[in-house]
Amino acid sequence: MKSFIVSKTGKLTKLALNSIEDLSYSALLKALRKKDVKVNGKRIKEDLTLNVGDVVEVYFVDKKQDKFDVVYLDENLIIVYKKSGYLAESVFENVKEQYSSAGFIHRLDRNTDGLMVFSLNENSERELLSAFKNRTIDKKYNAWVVGVPAKKESVETAYLLKDKDASKVQIFDKKVEGAVQIKTGYKVLREKPDSALLEVILYTGKTHQIRAHLSHLGHPIIGDGKYGDYGYNKRANITSQMLTATELTFHFDKASALHYLDNKTFYVPDKAED
Repeated sequence: MKSFIVSKTGKLTKLALNSIEDLSYSALLKALRKKDVKVNGKRIKEDLTLNVGDVVEVYFVDKKQDKFDVVYLDENLIIVYKKSGYLAESVFENVKEQYSSAGFIHRLDRNTDGLMVFSLNENSERELLSAFKNRTIDKKYNAWVVGVPAKKESVETAYLLKDKDASKVQIFDKKVEGAVQIKTGYKVLREKPDSALLEVILYTGKTHQIRAHLSHLGHPIIGDGKYGDYGYNKRANITSQMLTATELTFHFDKASALHYLDNKTFYVPDKAED
């Protein structure tokens, strides 16, 4: 059994799936059919609208599974493919169960899948944290977006402002108080009548930057429940965010203990693009 307290009014199914990490949609429907869901202590079987403060309990079989696949491993670091639907911190805990010396280096959004790096000793942790902070590691993403950009390749700048209360960010074309400048590059890789696959490069790395910036440009990521096109997602019956951290290229100078990885690029395992 897992439980949560509702912090925002909404439908039970959406709130439960967003609040309980290992709960699948099929498992939730099964729990509802069997009246294995309680709201404020009362068993229910319908997708109710919940209010702030409601206490939800869901009884289901929590099937423990690896939340990552190993892409590369040596004595200094491990590169994994993080599966969609898992918090970066949860993946770290999963990694640490198998590699006890693992250190946390960087994050991916819960619903973004792709490459994550963890250190395996203090020296590599220091080197990797410095590399990510100083942006000497090149990162590329693939994103399926609604519509086809008029510019087939572009580098766009804007200003990002965090809204901590809403757990979102806002994007502006001009500088506003508290906002920081962001820079996002993209290239159209494939086109469909109503969507496109983009290769995205982050020149700055801010919270939700890709998702919010592409949405601001009129091309939200398909399946994005926070910055996306709800109508499109519903018509396409897509609930999984189509954003993947596809490539990491390391740059370390000769003085670094990780110089042997200089100019090496790592890719996500083969996976379908559409």
